[in-house]
Amino acid sequence: MTKINNLVEDAYRRVEQEQQKVASDMYRLQFHLMPLVGLLNDPNGFIQIDEVYHVFYQWNPFETAHGAKFWGHFTSTDLVNWTTEPIALAPDQWYDKNGCYSGSAIEHDGKMYLFYTGNVKEDNGERSTYQCMAVSEDGISFEKKGPVIHLPKGYTAHFRDPKVWKSGNEWLMVLGAQNLKHEGEAVLYRSDNLFEWEFLGPAAGSQMNELEEFGYMWECPDLFQLDGHDVLIVSPQGLEPEGDHFHNLYQSGYFIGKLDPQTKRLQHGTFTELDRGFDFYAPQTTLDSEGRRLLIAWMGITDEMEKYQPTIEHNWIHALTIPRELKIVNNKIYQKPATELKALRKNEVRYKAVCLEAGIVKNFSDIQGDSLEMQLDFNDSIAGIFEMEIRDNIKISYHSTEQLFTLERKNFKDGKKEFRRCALEKLHKLHIFLDTSSIEIFLNDGEEVCTARFFAKENDKCITFYSDQIETFDLSKWELK
Repeated sequence: MTKINNLVEDAYRRVEQEQQKVASDMYRLQFHLMPLVGLLNDPNGFIQIDEVYHVFYQWNPFETAHGAKFWGHFTSTDLVNWTTEPIALAPDQWYDKNGCYSGSAIEHDGKMYLFYTGNVKEDNGERSTYQCMAVSEDGISFEKKGPVIHLPKGYTAHFRDPKVWKSGNEWLMVLGAQNLKHEGEAVLYRSDNLFEWEFLGPAAGSQMNELEEFGYMWECPDLFQLDGHDVLIVSPQGLEPEGDHFHNLYQSGYFIGKLDPQTKRLQHGTFTELDRGFDFYAPQTTLDSEGRRLLIAWMGITDEMEKYQPTIEHNWIHALTIPRELKIVNNKIYQKPATELKALRKNEVRYKAVCLEAGIVKNFSDIQGDSLEMQLDFNDSIAGIFEMEIRDNIKISYHSTEQLFTLERKNFKDGKKEFRRCALEKLHKLHIFLDTSSIEIFLNDGEEVCTARFFAKENDKCITFYSDQIETFDLSKWELK
């Protein structure tokens, strides 16, 4: 027990030592989940039990780099106010010594079960991977039970991120995998008792279901039913850019289809990105007591710009997105902010029928700040070119002739402009959540969503509006704290 206690105690000591430095960072967010210190990435074990939401997350308390991961833990009864709980998992056993990688949580017989990937790297560079389980009576303290699945034949050690759920009288598990051809797959297991698992093979992947080569690894799969459809969310690595698609280093998106109950193969349509911004990866969903399918994701990504984020100077990096509710509309997933977030609103400002003169930049003294929610409702869809510039760092625009929405920001390394674009037939509503160093934009009630981190100057809180022709819209704004 000495090793276990020392590792956890070292993490708590690190939090205490760096608390003031982290808290002094002007880029700390106001209403997003962040690490107490160090690096946060994938959300794990997103679940609601006894009216309490649990969000675990990948956490390296010792560095702002991707080292041996712990599982941090937050809880909430309302998706707004969150409590930091004790460390759930630490990389302290032979089967997870180099990281307790991503996974999920389920409730069974009054207990919480965590399933995660134990990562092991030997001195010679050889990697081993194990799917592990931990159990808790109270949802706070967890007892590790060790590996329940070892690597099957036909796959590399890139085999991880178990998501478990109950289907009828059996338990199912979907995992992200790389086969020996270095192709990405989402594979399935089944179990009657959570301890013994039968390998069922790939449910979907490269060279399946009319897909050609589609990435060398599929991470963080999530398979669930939504509005009468089966949905597979997955984060494929190795996709090449296609037009305005796939411009992040790694992508996150979904397939809609039907899982065959006998063959356990998913017949599905095309892959659709969930978020068209810069910083969105490894999403995970849960079904709550109201029957809502909620999603939360890592508001970040591992790419060449990660090391230039200025929060590193204060010994922390990354955050999670706000929780979003999912619906299927016209065979497409729409995302909308969880309604509970309205509790954050204060100091409402409303403008009815704001009129922009053609070619004139407009701002409002009471429509500015660094932590707010805005909603723009256009009387009709935008007819020309509409632009908003936010804190001299973010620019969003819609070009009606080209039917194109653009998100622009200054990159973290040298401040040069970079872009993400998505096709959009019409734009009639903008819903924006702006935090100290992040923005989440919901277009047309969630038809498209764009998420990004950005780092503006401390005193720049200005927001401006522009159109190349007369444009009228209703504008609402709330401070969020």
